[in-house]
Amino acid sequence: MRAVVFDGSGGPEVVRLGEVPEPAPARGEVLVRVRAAALNRADLLQRRGLYAPPPGTRPDVPGLELAGEVVRTGEGVGAWRAGDRVMAICAGEGQAELAVVHERMLLPVPAALSWEEAASLPEAGLTAHDALFTIAGLRPGWPVLLHAVGSGVGTIALQLAKAAGATVLGTSRSADKLERARSLGLDHGLLLPRDAPRFADEVRRLTGGEGCPVIVDFVGAAYARENLAALALRGVLVQVGTMGGAEAAIDLGGLMRKRASVVGTNLRMRPLEEKIAATRAFARDALPLVAAGRVRPVVDEVLPAERAREAHERMERNASFGKLVLRF
Repeated sequence: MRAVVFDGSGGPEVVRLGEVPEPAPARGEVLVRVRAAALNRADLLQRRGLYAPPPGTRPDVPGLELAGEVVRTGEGVGAWRAGDRVMAICAGEGQAELAVVHERMLLPVPAALSWEEAASLPEAGLTAHDALFTIAGLRPGWPVLLHAVGSGVGTIALQLAKAAGATVLGTSRSADKLERARSLGLDHGLLLPRDAPRFADEVRRLTGGEGCPVIVDFVGAAYARENLAALALRGVLVQVGTMGGAEAAIDLGGLMRKRASVVGTNLRMRPLEEKIAATRAFARDALPLVAAGRVRPVVDEVLPAERAREAHERMERNASFGKLVLRF
């Protein structure tokens, strides 16, 4: 079968479309004919040799989310049948014509979604829902600060937060992305410079001096000091990524005075049962919003799988708003 393959570790030049053996579903697994698979920053890190997949998953075939049709099921699977339209996150190897997924990780694709939209939803949707509600306990009326609001996770988190009645503040280094985010419901857009970004004062001004009870951050070290200053009393900072560095000095005294929490999160390396729980929570709370059209995946561009290298180059330039999707 065809699959996106990395020829060693390195830049986009190692990405190609190649042939690999077809997988077979084991007990409790489902074989999916992949119609579309989205690109994530974890794929870029994996390509560089900086983010190894879980044991038993090929490091040279990326792909953390997919959408397609059930081909056949392994022993003991009762919930799915051949031809069912499904989407899912997976440990890896999702950017291929065929992929195996645990039956309890699968989600039904709402009728209104295209394959490309469905493929762009699972990773962003589960990450955003888990960060906002399971970890941070977002409540209606709360202000929430979302960094990189034009990213795949950011665009879904924005819509989920608005659907929950929150006031959303979002940051970006692109004025165009902030403008596009306003069409999704962004209340306040903060344009940040690439050098020495400052946003805490503006966050406090917009929240009447209180700060935000919830901050979801993908940047890391470069924003650490400002994040703490922007947190409200007993606020929660959910660290989803470290694009701006993984090591930072923070004021522990300030953290103590605010009685604030900093919580790191990562879906890919969690035990299967925890990932299943996150999937079920998303299906319960968010999938009805998707089916009703109140939350919709944002697809920046759809490329044929043969152009996977181009998709990697585009993501590395931070040129996309929403998700980049490969069609198989």
